[in-house]
Amino acid sequence: MIIGVPKEIKDNEARVSVIPAGVKALTDAGHTVLVEANAGAQSGFPDDEYQDAGAEIVGDAGYVWGKSDTVVKVKEPIESEYAYFRDGLVLFTYLHLAPLPDLTDRLLKSNVIGIAYETVRDRNGTLPLLTPMSEVAGRMSVQVGAAYLEKEHGGRGILLGGVPGVPPAYVTIIGGGIVGTNAARIALGFGARVTLVDLNLNRLREIDDIFNGRVYTLSSNSYNVAHATAEADLVIGAVLIPGATAPKIVTRAMVSKMKKGAVIVDVAIDQGGCVETARPTSHSNPSYTEYGVVHYCVTNMPGAVPHTSTLALTNATFPYLQRIASLGTREALKQDPGLADGLNTWMGVLTHRGVAESQQKPWKAPADVIA
Repeated sequence: MIIGVPKEIKDNEARVSVIPAGVKALTDAGHTVLVEANAGAQSGFPDDEYQDAGAEIVGDAGYVWGKSDTVVKVKEPIESEYAYFRDGLVLFTYLHLAPLPDLTDRLLKSNVIGIAYETVRDRNGTLPLLTPMSEVAGRMSVQVGAAYLEKEHGGRGILLGGVPGVPPAYVTIIGGGIVGTNAARIALGFGARVTLVDLNLNRLREIDDIFNGRVYTLSSNSYNVAHATAEADLVIGAVLIPGATAPKIVTRAMVSKMKKGAVIVDVAIDQGGCVETARPTSHSNPSYTEYGVVHYCVTNMPGAVPHTSTLALTNATFPYLQRIASLGTREALKQDPGLADGLNTWMGVLTHRGVAESQQKPWKAPADVIA
């Protein structure tokens, strides 16, 4: 198989989808790997390391896309890359299609086989390729929030952990999954007062056990969310429905009643955001203010720490890529139902329920189209 690794071109996206160690494993197995020049440079992996591992370094992105059987990326393609789509191309990357109907339509029209990292499941039903970036984003959300609480960023001028004689900041986390748990861990480390809101009472019990009661837990309903956000200095959106658009848990009315200079970090923005006033931003222009509340809604937060993020991501994705390369895409999907859960598009057919329901499109189950 010919595997292509293009350079990421989304705003300030410095991660890379395959590292030199992965290239060596693939080429040792007889596959060809095309790596666009400088694809890994910002993650700390220069071209000569890829060459030493057996990759062919290519100066033109179009050549990488055009010659590869499978293209492996980190982030969803942006509009300038749509022209590279073609019949039968396998695209293995984060897709986050639910809030992106235009990208969905182009993948379907071009008969691309799109396998999304964020919907692949393992034998336990968890999301192994989303987890490492959720860990990074959850931890980053607190340090980003702490920075934006500083006056120069428009915040309230509050130190997250306070000092003796001065109380700490109030942090409210919406969602108790991987992002929320990691955010709580870092916020507690800063010394903040942390409240976590979730629908699942069993998960709240687990959170209480994990943090020995140091995190305040609330059952999710509109009254509790309104109260928790109104008292918060920092709100972190950490809601996930795999593959589907995130529900708007924090309403515009709730945001309007938050403290002036409070900060919202909506980590769920990749899936449309769980805060009604949230809209996607970039690392070049990361924040805006609405109702006096600073919003940070960067859609690729882990891209700011590319070395850590690349290693964490490829640790998880590479075994799946090896399977696709050695077995072929169809057979790999047949043998691994969890990988088949990652299939979002197959030769003009939408194959993920969450995306289909978000965009009100027809769909077929992956097992039906790959049979």
